Amino acid sequence: MKLKEYRVREFRSIWDTGPIKVDDQTTCFVGKNEAGKTTVLTALYRTNPIRKSDAMFDVTYDYPKREVEDYRFAVENGDREEAAVVECLYELDQGDLAAVENVFGPKVLKGKTFRRTTYYGNANSRYTLSCDDVAAIKHLSSNPALTDDLRATLGNSEDWSAFAAALDAVEATDAVNALKKLVVKIREKELSYYIFNSLIWPRAPKFLYFDEYYQMEGQANLDALITREDNDQLLDSDYPLIGLINLARLDHRSLVAANNTVELKNKLQGAGNHLTKRIANYWSQNRHIQMRFDVRDAKAGDPEGMRQGVNVWGEVYDSVHWATTPLSNRSRGFVWFFSFLAWYEDVKRQKQNVILLLDEPGLSLHGRAQADLLKYFDAELSGHQLLYTTHSPFMIDPAKFERVRIVQDLGIDATEALPKEEDGTKVLANVFEATDDSLFPLQGALGYEIQQTLFIGPNSLIVEGVADMLYLRAMAAQLEREGREGLSEEWVITPVGGSGKVPTFVAMLGSQRGINVATLLDIQNSDKQLIEDLYKKNLLTKKQVSTYADFTGTAEADVEDMFDRSFYLELVNNEYGKQLAAKITPGKLNQNVPRTLRAIDAWLAENPLKSGSFGHYRPARYFTEQLTTLWPKVSDETKKRFETAFKHLNSLLRK
Repeated sequence: MKLKEYRVREFRSIWDTGPIKVDDQTTCFVGKNEAGKTTVLTALYRTNPIRKSDAMFDVTYDYPKREVEDYRFAVENGDREEAAVVECLYELDQGDLAAVENVFGPKVLKGKTFRRTTYYGNANSRYTLSCDDVAAIKHLSSNPALTDDLRATLGNSEDWSAFAAALDAVEATDAVNALKKLVVKIREKELSYYIFNSLIWPRAPKFLYFDEYYQMEGQANLDALITREDNDQLLDSDYPLIGLINLARLDHRSLVAANNTVELKNKLQGAGNHLTKRIANYWSQNRHIQMRFDVRDAKAGDPEGMRQGVNVWGEVYDSVHWATTPLSNRSRGFVWFFSFLAWYEDVKRQKQNVILLLDEPGLSLHGRAQADLLKYFDAELSGHQLLYTTHSPFMIDPAKFERVRIVQDLGIDATEALPKEEDGTKVLANVFEATDDSLFPLQGALGYEIQQTLFIGPNSLIVEGVADMLYLRAMAAQLEREGREGLSEEWVITPVGGSGKVPTFVAMLGSQRGINVATLLDIQNSDKQLIEDLYKKNLLTKKQVSTYADFTGTAEADVEDMFDRSFYLELVNNEYGKQLAAKITPGKLNQNVPRTLRAIDAWLAENPLKSGSFGHYRPARYFTEQLTTLWPKVSDETKKRFETAFKHLNSLLRK
């Protein structure tokens, strides 16, 4: 089961966030301080928390303060409905569908999604799930353990009352009794209620929320810890500590009763070695540390609360400085990383079904350590959906800007109160409506990415990939040799790595003083709205937004379509000759497919390469390497298309 979307209304700093699309893997909420990032996560957490006691929305503390009494009065007088605080949209996976279909058949659910809305109060929620009662009745009546006559009678039942009456009128066999019990539960409310509460919602993932308050102390009195655990009164810092003890493959209850010193020392040493290996995979800041544990009887001079019974101490040994320090004395960044690692690894060990909500993860970590944390997220957390907040550019993956959601509150910078539809925390999926402050972390991430590539200049031509750059530079050079117009050297071609990154790069670069930006992009029907938004949102003028289709005269086009199809196929055949199952000719491709690359992909799907995979870069590289030999084969129509594009782009240069 996946969370696909949610929406928060009338909660703390929020009037209405708008729909928040959730990525199937990772969603990153970015925004300035006080924008409401924590609020957006907290609201979601309370809808199905891993700690049941947190499933509460309290009007007194959680409704927006300036109108809380007006809200109470309106609800009490019946002037308005109670606030729907969080509305979640989930999508069922095959396991969820099978759990329902095994009981009621494959046609009982009218869709793969459901909504669950949570209101103010203690675990106050409602669901929306569309079910087909007739399909369920038909399926249950087809049970082969029933007699033919009974199956016919049940199948003709108009509703569950008639179905139950038919069962009451026959001999009570095991199959009949089982159906009776099921129908009784269905008739208590309705079919959808039973399916949702008995078959679907128990499978829903819990939300695990983690912030700096869950950081462990690194030491504890085991007797007191066991007492808090038995009384269901664990402190926030206890959860990662118990996770740490479990991760170290120890049992805190047996540690209290240990009576063999050698056996205890072996367990503690093994636990330290195990944790050291786990940490070393993702902690690049110090490769010389080792985890160690010590369990001792309490002493009179120990910290308060640890002077009776048995204490456990977590320590870090530095093999370079030959020094051992308490875990709690290490850097805040290390303690955060270690605390989260401990709790999550314990959750994973127990195979708990959770969605992870991390508030400002790694805030105290160095930039490179934050990069380590992102690697950890991708490598170790891929089995769960992850939603996290940040304002650090190093916690934003520049290769995955599509995962970013911008959180902003225009009201905190306004000189006067804004109307409700504009006020409060909003969550945006695109960069066009974001403020400069909200975009700043993305600018930092983008700046770091650009620094690594150095593809930027006063006149930046944004293209999708490196293949575009190779074709454009090669064609420009050859056209100039023939006395025709090529692409001016004043243009710095900036490949951004895919159409999904174009809006972000345009928004970032276009807002910088002194930078002139234009685009030359691939286009397909699904990209048209994205490309039109570049000028409709006033990021660029319409003249600055060009696509290859503008010069091929077709509705869709890639850079490869600037060449004649037969010529491009020659590039592909020569570059992939040893890998192709057979030579590709124009006649083998679907002529109704306007884009050459798409037609090739369709052909390769039925005639796979002998090895490797097809990519855009290699034919482009082959073209540049064999340019002298290939140039006589380039048609005049191709030259005209490229020259027309270059003339248009050169006209956009700042004089």
